[in-house]
Amino acid sequence: MTEFRISYGTDVAHALRDGRPVVALESTIVSHGLPRPQNLRVAREIEQTVRDAGAVPATIGMVGGELVVGLDDAQLTRLATVDGVSKLSVRDLAVAAATGADGATTVAATSAVAAAAGIGVFATGGLGGVHREAAHTFDESADLITLARTPIAVVCAGVKSILDVGATLERLETLGVAVVGYRTRRFPGFYLTDGGFDLDWSLESPEQVADVLAARDGLAVHTGGLIIANPLPVDEQLDPELHDRTLTDGLARLERDGITGKAVTPYLLAHFHSATHGASLAVNVRIILRNADLAARIAVASAARTAVAA
Repeated sequence: MTEFRISYGTDVAHALRDGRPVVALESTIVSHGLPRPQNLRVAREIEQTVRDAGAVPATIGMVGGELVVGLDDAQLTRLATVDGVSKLSVRDLAVAAATGADGATTVAATSAVAAAAGIGVFATGGLGGVHREAAHTFDESADLITLARTPIAVVCAGVKSILDVGATLERLETLGVAVVGYRTRRFPGFYLTDGGFDLDWSLESPEQVADVLAARDGLAVHTGGLIIANPLPVDEQLDPELHDRTLTDGLARLERDGITGKAVTPYLLAHFHSATHGASLAVNVRIILRNADLAARIAVASAARTAVAA
């Protein structure tokens, strides 16, 4: 009988044992979010960005049914280059493990696994959320409900602008997920610096974020996630007019081609890449690298705070 358990990369296992800062990273950006061969190069860049800021990267994924926290380079290469890698949300993990699948973890799955592993900070590009027309389709990302019950800090550039941003923020409020801007009171729109909505809270430094995480744990009255919305500088965002044209065209193509469910996001991201002649891909890469750097600095500040308290 097979024993199912989380496996750990050597560097991650040692860092967790020693109380050193660790940052969780998703693997869907490698297998589904970026085109080949850039996906593997960028995945390695993301990990190096975390290291350069003083933390240990823990890319999470499943290889042959083994759920790994801290993929090594061979495992990362496999998920980046082989066909048939499944996109795994939380509900899929047990089935994928039992059937020996190769799988890339979404924001929801990465958050849940990271928290189970004792990792408190996670860097991603943009969150999933409430899809447009959700009032009719009930299409809503599992990221939201997972963050409502998972004590993880997620550094992101807001939610993907292909979604209903306002409805997503309303759902996060209802679910009790805290959202703060990093040096901003405006919620970013992934490719865009400003997603069009105000935020109640803004934090100014990694140390302030670490204080919030310590307060959450100390008060022990709320176990939900903390979203740190980290906007791109205005001069690094996708041109807003190009963005709006591309999104309108992409949504029309979705309806024409009958694309629904988990296929929506990769379909639209691929459309953005094609229609913007690679400009959206360059923005996407800037987003995740900036978020990885900030997440690492938050993890370093949190580890330092814990060490002082001890």
